[in-house]
Amino acid sequence: MIGDTLRFLREKTNKTQEETAKALGIKRSAYSHFENNRNNPDNETLVKMANYFNVSTDYLLGRKTSDNNDIDLDKAIDNAMSFDGRPVTEHDRKMMKQLWKAYMAGKE
Repeated sequence: MIGDTLRFLREKTNKTQEETAKALGIKRSAYSHFENNRNNPDNETLVKMANYFNVSTDYLLGRKTSDNNDIDLDKAIDNAMSFDGRPVTEHDRKMMKQLWKAYMAGKE
């Protein structure tokens, strides 16, 4: 059910229901109803949720078993907020991209 997936993703990002609801532009109580499977989000909210959690709508709806299949590494680095409990800065992101590019170039 979508609620279990939403709770998993929210907890994975260390966000509260309040923070998540605010980012989605909805009331916390509405978000809580989604997580507790009392209500289902409309299509517009579903798309907002997918974008917020960086997953597909299919994943939210339980049609995919993994949320990592279609994530581009460049996009993942751009969206990295923390690593090992520490914040990731813009400088950190640039360094990660440079290291990854150098690694990939060395594989050729």
